[in-house]
Amino acid sequence: MTTTREAVGLPAIAFNLTKPGYLAHKGEIDDAIREVLETSWFVLGKNGDAFEHEFAGYLGMSHVLGCNSGYDALVLALRALGIGAGHEVLTVSHTAVATAVAISATGATPVFCDIDPVSFNIDPDTLEAHLTPRTRAIVPVHLYGQAADMGPIMAFARAHNLKVVEDCAQAHGARWQGQLVGTFGDIAAFSFYPTKNLGAYGDGGAVATNDDALAYHLSMLRNYGWQPGKRYISEIRGVNSRLDELQAAILRVKLRHLDGGNDARRRLASRYESHLSGLPGLILPSQSAGNHHVFHLYVVRLEARDDIATSLREAGIGTHVHYPQPIHRQPAYLDHGYGVGSLPETERACHDVLSLPMYPELPDADVARVARILRMLIEGRPTS
Repeated sequence: MTTTREAVGLPAIAFNLTKPGYLAHKGEIDDAIREVLETSWFVLGKNGDAFEHEFAGYLGMSHVLGCNSGYDALVLALRALGIGAGHEVLTVSHTAVATAVAISATGATPVFCDIDPVSFNIDPDTLEAHLTPRTRAIVPVHLYGQAADMGPIMAFARAHNLKVVEDCAQAHGARWQGQLVGTFGDIAAFSFYPTKNLGAYGDGGAVATNDDALAYHLSMLRNYGWQPGKRYISEIRGVNSRLDELQAAILRVKLRHLDGGNDARRRLASRYESHLSGLPGLILPSQSAGNHHVFHLYVVRLEARDDIATSLREAGIGTHVHYPQPIHRQPAYLDHGYGVGSLPETERACHDVLSLPMYPELPDADVARVARILRMLIEGRPTS
């Protein structure tokens, strides 16, 4: 039997909270917001310029350009590379649907490859099977905070003259073999959705590249097709996708604390591991040698996932499933021709992954309580 939180007088444990992060840096954030409001410059101003420069410095990249969202960052990146109708882009089905929707928005076709069952990222060994004369790019997703296996991915891309757009929405600060994600491919796309490791207080995104020509093209694409510094004349058919000054100011503050927040996430992950290791039927997150996982999400695999998630909810513990249905089996993509079982590791993950509470300020006592109740549920013991 399970015991509800009301019965034992315990508070709920949220899956994720953004307010503790605000309170931790309240003075800096309030000052940044106040400065923007007092200056009354809200779009393409000094904070946007400064954040782009500072984030580029953090990444060690030549150019960062802010935009409206992580989805827009992917669309802009693909468009800047000339990806469009008649082209195919290799990616994964086990990801947020934004990855596939962004590819579709360019007129190109997402081609779904299977994942590695340990990292949940694209399996480089599956790329060859999906290569056709129409393939133009690869979008590896650094899922859950862990880098994809960028060595063989980049080698495959070079061998076949393919562009690489890194989807870094969940992996700010993650590294592969010591190198930051977002610095391998032609362009990287970042999301600053509020719950991300580097999150704004609204939507926001950015593209990063070392290519001067691509950066110039991106600067026009995001702002109506205008050349930088020249208004009202569209040289190309662009869009309106700009990171506003309030979000940029907030992100400048939060960038200073990104590595500290990631260290806190890694410490919490270690606490989960110490409490949960050795349980039968439970697979804990793993990272390959040389990878620096930043645990945007703490995702376990377990039998009877749905029943256990329900029991955790009844005990006042928030969880989520990332993701309950692979993109290739969703109604919008059924016409792509992927049948049940076509991506076995992807489909298996959707049946047994569960994300446990994770955010930098999550109390150690809450981690211990989540782990204790989960252990009891797996062992078939009452949680009272």
